[in-house]
Amino acid sequence: MKKVFIFFIMIIFLFSLTEFGYSQLTGRDIMVKVDEQRSVNSQYGKTKMTLINKKGKKRVRDVLRYEKSYDGEKGIDTKALIFFEYPPDIRGTGLLLWSYKDTKKDDDRWLYLPALKKIRRIAGESKNDYFMGTDFTYDDMGGRNIDEDTHKLLGEEEREGVKCYKIESIPVDKNDMYSKKIGWVVPEKWVVSRVDFYDKKGKLLKELKATDFRNVNNIWTPFKLHMNNFNKNHQTVIEIEELNYNVEINDQVFTTTTLQRGRVK
Repeated sequence: MKKVFIFFIMIIFLFSLTEFGYSQLTGRDIMVKVDEQRSVNSQYGKTKMTLINKKGKKRVRDVLRYEKSYDGEKGIDTKALIFFEYPPDIRGTGLLLWSYKDTKKDDDRWLYLPALKKIRRIAGESKNDYFMGTDFTYDDMGGRNIDEDTHKLLGEEEREGVKCYKIESIPVDKNDMYSKKIGWVVPEKWVVSRVDFYDKKGKLLKELKATDFRNVNNIWTPFKLHMNNFNKNHQTVIEIEELNYNVEINDQVFTTTTLQRGRVK
């Protein structure tokens, strides 16, 4: 009778945990779900990028992005190509990114500047530099393997009326510019709605907010990203104007030849 009573109490306790939103998922489990939710074979998109300085002055840029997954083929995880279309003075400027399955292997990055007519390889130590005046580093612009960070579930927290999982992510690479990132993940949709970036001294450096989530081919996607750089008193807003998933993209797109050409076609 006593064993039955204890079992009954345990069932009530577990039910209460579930009812109040507690989960047996680990931080890594949650980030795997986020990664799986947004997993696609390829994508092509057009975005508007707005840079806002401390005086509120805005600079607008039109950007194209091509990306393709290789699922570890020859050690490659993903390849991405980014081109600026507007304004005219930076038209054709491009960034080529190759990321690898091996978390110990640095991503390959090449930058092409039409004014110099030269491709510059971005060395590993430069991955923390900011890209083209934005508030995104070269490392931010590429994909990130889940195991490049250790993830800890800090609990649940409501953000703007939505209960989220709060995740602490600490880079494995001690040379990373961030000491940690705190992210808020929306359950069921498995999307990250906000990330706080902390510098080496543990001070809040940047805040990224993702909004306007839309279901595109059963993939929840933020159509607006707002990065606020508190250290520089500068902001970058990215708004998606066109997005296509699982489209045919030739492998030759992701080469330095295409990068130097300044366009895909």
